[in-house]
Amino acid sequence: MGQGKRYSAATQRFDGQQLYSLADAVHLVKELASARFDETVELAVRLGVDPRHADQIVRGSLSLPFGTGRTVRVAVFAAGEAAAEAREEGADIVGADDLVKRIASEGFLEFDVAIATPDMMVQVGSLGRVLGPRGLMPNPKVGTVTFDIARTVREYKAGRVEYRTDKVGNVHVPIGRVSFSTDQLLANASSVVDELERVKPASAKGRYLRSVTLSSTMGPGVKIDPHLNRIQEERLSASA
Repeated sequence: MGQGKRYSAATQRFDGQQLYSLADAVHLVKELASARFDETVELAVRLGVDPRHADQIVRGSLSLPFGTGRTVRVAVFAAGEAAAEAREEGADIVGADDLVKRIASEGFLEFDVAIATPDMMVQVGSLGRVLGPRGLMPNPKVGTVTFDIARTVREYKAGRVEYRTDKVGNVHVPIGRVSFSTDQLLANASSVVDELERVKPASAKGRYLRSVTLSSTMGPGVKIDPHLNRIQEERLSASA
């Protein structure tokens, strides 16, 4: 059976227009996953913001309680003691001018996250056209430009994720794998909702959580009741 047929079959097993509770959505996504690999589970949230205005761009990073289940390749632009700390914490690639040159001349991009000490940003800034479009440019707003290299590397290796609104106000965040327990996925999803509420722009008007959808890599999206009170109630019951 091809993936198209599997997807179509999955859509017949639930009501695609119904708004499910977060707990029910997690159960459905796990049940509907049919790929032969351990699919990523992603939370997609449509926010009531206008990203055309700089003060309504929602961006940052957070550490998920149970990580993402992914192996994250971390590159660090640093020298001296900071570089040594990065290596001790398991950074996959560590370098200074040599790493900048390697990326610029060879197009080396075999990493998922880039972290830099502030003093390296003059050199790293020259890679803007290469790293920027791929979402790999270190940025102080998400904590990847820092002197606290050891903690930052440790957090990203453990499952820290970045989020940012796209052009229409959507935020997509991986919250784990299908193989995660229901409680683990619930905790991770709740952390994302908490974080998005925490960083709600003061200038955002009207309903903030417009829609919330949960899906696996190859599975259909399951719509969640975006009403904050309901999500909060489920967080409380899940932690009880």
